[in-house]
Amino acid sequence: MTDPRWLDADEQETWRAFLWTSRLLNEALDRQLQRDSGMPHTYYMILAMLSESPGRARTMTELAEIVHSSPSRLSHAVNRLEEAGWVRRTKNGADRRTTVAELTDAGFAVLAEAAPGHVAEVRRHLFDPLTREQMLEFRETLHALLASLDPDREAPCARGEG
Repeated sequence: MTDPRWLDADEQETWRAFLWTSRLLNEALDRQLQRDSGMPHTYYMILAMLSESPGRARTMTELAEIVHSSPSRLSHAVNRLEEAGWVRRTKNGADRRTTVAELTDAGFAVLAEAAPGHVAEVRRHLFDPLTREQMLEFRETLHALLASLDPDREAPCARGEG
């Protein structure tokens, strides 16, 4: 077994800055959505991805892929969203084995109500501290990391997910 390539001081500082930034950003977004809309960030992302889908619907498999969730975790979240009346699950007419999640009108209304506060929080914590040039460089960095982590996936912007 070979010795690990330990992180040098610059890499260690970068790694920790990324780790803490991503954790704190996710916590801040979750707090804001819980406080203002009574839903966790995960539920918001499911509703948002359905709202951007053709017919406001996706198969559960597609939705799990888009929101980077395991099928069981997504199923649990969609159960809660169904209980709230925000999502409806149906069987695909062409393939009865496939389940489709569809954003209801009530779910779309909840999302539309939550979106302004969520966008303001994203802007406050992610975009306002950066110059336009820094933001564009950061985006390129993130695309490089995404390509490394998920090489078979299309770029998020190409799929309407960004």
